[in-house]
Amino acid sequence: MTITLHTPRVRTTLDRLFAEASRDDARPVGRASGTAQELADAREELYMPISRQGGELLYSLARACRPETVVEFGTSFGISTICLAAAVADNGTGRVFGTELNTAKVAAARANLEEAGLADTTTVLAGDALETLADVRGPIGLVLLDGWKDLCLPVLRLLEPRLAPGALVVADDIDQAGMADHLAYVRDPANGYVSVAFPVEDGMEISCRAA
Repeated sequence: MTITLHTPRVRTTLDRLFAEASRDDARPVGRASGTAQELADAREELYMPISRQGGELLYSLARACRPETVVEFGTSFGISTICLAAAVADNGTGRVFGTELNTAKVAAARANLEEAGLADTTTVLAGDALETLADVRGPIGLVLLDGWKDLCLPVLRLLEPRLAPGALVVADDIDQAGMADHLAYVRDPANGYVSVAFPVEDGMEISCRAA
């Protein structure tokens, strides 16, 4: 059985992207305040990716739960999108909807998905996630939250009515202070989630929509 994530075409694309991402520390960070659009445009060259191990985890989760619809908040250059799309391709069903605010990154992510041979299972939406994701139809089986940290909870609340029973919500970089509201929400049983922190790089929170 072919594991698309490990095929030469996908692996070559990911290796190139991770190599570029490793240079983030040498790139200008851009402005520290402003609108989401201004911040996204100021950090146009930054990859800010998930880790390799995080990508393997996303692939495994998507293979296990076989979601018909995957939503990704914060596509950037498409590293995590490729990992999710590889799982959807191997499942033989489903689609990944990514969203990205910066237009240059939208174009780059689409090109990278083409290079990896995974464009047919993905749609990268351009614009404000609170607007672009409003029209994605449910049921949504898997959500990756990896955009601006203060928007992760608002994006989750937007998607909640369309989450499938048992849907998984994965939040990256949970060590960042901006994730506090999201973590408090999904860790409160009253909100209908069973949630656990997973130790990959800056941490991922995996939350199951259980009620």
